[in-house]
Amino acid sequence: MRCVIIHIDRSPQAKQLAEWLSADMIEYSDDAFERAFHEYQAVVAVMASGIVVRKLSSYIRDKWVDPAVVVVTPDLRFCVPILGGHHGGNDIARKLASHGLTPVISTATDALGKDSVEDIAVRSGLEVVNKASTVAVNTAFIHGEVPVYRIEGPAVVLITPGVSILSRPGEFVVGIGCNRGTAAREVVGAVHDALKTLSIPEKEVLVYASTLKKADEEGITAAVRELGGSLYFLDDDTINCQPVASRSKAELIGLIGVAEPAALALSKHKELVMRRRAYGNVTIAIAR
Repeated sequence: MRCVIIHIDRSPQAKQLAEWLSADMIEYSDDAFERAFHEYQAVVAVMASGIVVRKLSSYIRDKWVDPAVVVVTPDLRFCVPILGGHHGGNDIARKLASHGLTPVISTATDALGKDSVEDIAVRSGLEVVNKASTVAVNTAFIHGEVPVYRIEGPAVVLITPGVSILSRPGEFVVGIGCNRGTAAREVVGAVHDALKTLSIPEKEVLVYASTLKKADEEGITAAVRELGGSLYFLDDDTINCQPVASRSKAELIGLIGVAEPAALALSKHKELVMRRRAYGNVTIAIAR
């Protein structure tokens, strides 16, 4: 994780922080935070928290892409993660605690000594696929124990909105729809053709997704087993709340679509890089 210290003057304290965290240093200026947000995964600001909050307001987008931000008092007494506690901020505060600073951690799970979805993902070297689920799951961690299941593939997982999915790192989600009884080889061929069209290596596929209504479709399950990926079937509510541009014939089964909304639902950036495309009996869409 690339880290930078933003300081108002080149004080010995800022230099000490840079040494402890193996971080770069940037002197405070009007564009210091803009530069830091584009170039670093963690920002440590040695200044008043009010300055930091005002400067950050123009750049904050999403906790899953914004860098972690930690405010450190100029006397090196306190360190306060104000953004991205679960995304590196709390870890920085704990590291600084080993050098005598007092961490002020407000993240509920950490403050209560509880686990979190993000912490489990980091420990396991995995990524959170359906990020919106972490609110409900982390709340459940606060109020009690949450079961964690490790499923070795090939396997099929049927999920509801209250379940967080952790999977191997990858950039793309492939949504799959097909006519009833479509053979696995046709599904595999469609996936290969779609990935080839965009020059996407199979190893860059995070997960494959479809509707729960296709959970008994052997052509899809066998195809993903052959592809060596993870397959998730999504419930109707998750499918139907996705922002697709146009409806499909899936309306006949009560859905706004299959391939596109399934791909979007589990994607990181909610960006369709390939709209639904028919390959014979198979429909493929790809999102990231």
